[in-house]
Amino acid sequence: MSGATRKHTALPKARILIEALPWLTRHQGKTVVIKFGGNAMVDEDLKAAFAQDVVFLHHAGLRPVVVHGGGPQISAQLDRHGLVSEFKAGLRVTTDEAMDVVRMVLAGQVQRELVGLLNEHGPIAVGITGEDAHTINATKHMPVIDGEPVDIGRVGEVTRIDTGAVEALLKDGRIPVISSIARAEDDGHVYNVNADTAAAALAAALGAETLMVLTDVEGLYENWPLSDEVISRLSATELEKLLPDLSSGMVPKMEGCLFAVRNGVNTARVIDGRVPHSILLEIFTDEGIGTMVLPDGRAASTTERE
Repeated sequence: MSGATRKHTALPKARILIEALPWLTRHQGKTVVIKFGGNAMVDEDLKAAFAQDVVFLHHAGLRPVVVHGGGPQISAQLDRHGLVSEFKAGLRVTTDEAMDVVRMVLAGQVQRELVGLLNEHGPIAVGITGEDAHTINATKHMPVIDGEPVDIGRVGEVTRIDTGAVEALLKDGRIPVISSIARAEDDGHVYNVNADTAAAALAAALGAETLMVLTDVEGLYENWPLSDEVISRLSATELEKLLPDLSSGMVPKMEGCLFAVRNGVNTARVIDGRVPHSILLEIFTDEGIGTMVLPDGRAASTTERE
């Protein structure tokens, strides 16, 4: 291969890197909270691509924080223990016995695997749970179904975030990987917390630049199921109006995005975790993918994709 040919074939790579330059500059030193879930959590290739993306963000000068749940893995382990998976109001009914399994799977299986994938690229990831250093604090959550509060067991509602341990890890150049288990504020129990809700609360408490939520859809659809047109950007108020009509699976994700941008986070994004390297596509390209939620003031005054 001649030198001229080599230069020619390398040119597209150079263009891609140059396109990323303004985004690298903009996000330098900024905290990005990423909720890891969906197919990206169970597909081996997508898991590896996710780890590469997070490490790339780290080496590009951003401060990624990963928050994860583990719905599929929890259900599989409950089956092995002969425990039934039951859901009410879109939340897993979590008995004391089931909570032991949840804790074991999140902290001992899902988190360990993710930390291992990240640390293939260097000694950078550290796993903690919301219990550690009182990072996530909660009280018992009682959803209202048909006008009545319903007891669904050890399911928690986030009351307070202590960012001390996470900030210390970030300052030390590490990537915190946080399991969505919470310490009780009042009754001494440990609670299972929705990972979308936990990620949003952490993003707000950390003053993150952005919250990214991986899903198994392309984004928020304009008029589902009549249309598969994805809304690329919308304001907090516009999202609030859409919430009552969303599918139950999207509600905690979009409520999390709404909470984040109303509590100091500059952008919240729902992106398709089925697309390899979707995080890099969203942060470092002009088009981006998925749906972006912006605070009301910024949404009205911003014309470019942030």
